[in-house]
Amino acid sequence: MDDLLAELDRRLAAADAALAADYRGDRGVRQPIHTVYVPADRYDVRTVGDWGAQARAALDEYGGSAADLAKVLDLPDEFAADVYDRVRAKLEREPIEDLRIDFEDGYGNRPDDEEDAAAIAAAHTHPGTPFYGLRIKSLEAPTRRRAVRTLELFLKEATITDGFVITLPKVTSVEQVDAMVLVLETLEQRYDVPRLTFEIQVETPQAILGADGTALIARMVKAGGDRVTGLHYGTYDYSASLGVAAAYQSMEHPVADHAKDVMQLAAAGTGVFVSDGSTNVLPVGDAVHDAWRLHFRLVRRSLARAIYQGWDMHPAQLPTRFAATYLFYREGFDQAARRLRAYLGDGESGYLDEPATATALAAFVLRGIECGAIDTTEFDTTGLAKLARRAVPES
Repeated sequence: MDDLLAELDRRLAAADAALAADYRGDRGVRQPIHTVYVPADRYDVRTVGDWGAQARAALDEYGGSAADLAKVLDLPDEFAADVYDRVRAKLEREPIEDLRIDFEDGYGNRPDDEEDAAAIAAAHTHPGTPFYGLRIKSLEAPTRRRAVRTLELFLKEATITDGFVITLPKVTSVEQVDAMVLVLETLEQRYDVPRLTFEIQVETPQAILGADGTALIARMVKAGGDRVTGLHYGTYDYSASLGVAAAYQSMEHPVADHAKDVMQLAAAGTGVFVSDGSTNVLPVGDAVHDAWRLHFRLVRRSLARAIYQGWDMHPAQLPTRFAATYLFYREGFDQAARRLRAYLGDGESGYLDEPATATALAAFVLRGIECGAIDTTEFDTTGLAKLARRAVPES
């Protein structure tokens, strides 16, 4: 038998190594619940504070109390007051979790001296958010030089801190991911900056299905290795590329769901986060409540589909981002806590959960704690972190 086991180890050594290299598992870090994109020419030291103030003003005007917000969003009575209080506190404490300084579509094509100045100015202004970064232009031929120049100018001037990431848009080939790795390696050496990571923005059909019939996004994740930290879905570029009429372009269109299903499969087990896109229906003018209800529903839909992050494009979307997220975790917490305690031998839950489900339950509670939906006093976070294979979150 020892000879057989030795032979199995020999035969499976390459497969074992490939599995460990390609599927590294949870990175053990917090995932932001949203990313806010701000055009580079509109970004300065006041941006985060201004967004928070505008979001609070929108909440006061259009959802002035817990009862008012519950009526607009049809919040369950038992959660309405708690969700409202948590949303209000979040908008005061941390209105933006992840901010992306945008040099791509939100910024457009500008004269070189203008974009140079914007890149340098951005480098000298840290937003103070837990996560931040910049979206450069794509590595397609027409914008390649401009993309690299903007990134270089930023890195030359900036002090890079934890939570920094670069967003690479409109990726159409595995070779572009290889090229991005080369860019980052070169700039790290030139400017002595910490190891750089990037997100792949899925906005083109080529990322989902290559000309050879393969799912290129999986190959892109592999090519980027541990430098790739996220896959972000681009609602409107992707939908338009497939010929979806403007009136029907949405995060819940079937083509969007297919793309995100492929993204989730490609990212599963790799430690790469998946983010949904945005809605361009803004809560402004006479349509605030309708836009809020739409945004609230879309965020809830993404969460139910195990996509825990999305984009926000306007300050008045923040109240519904947080309300939808907090309701999701508050509604699910009691059952998750009972099942976890039962799994750990403390009581009964009516479920016979396997280790993988216990890990998922623990991750659910941890996500709730990290965004402010659940308090650390509500569960033993030490045991929780061990189950989820994560570091203990800060309260």
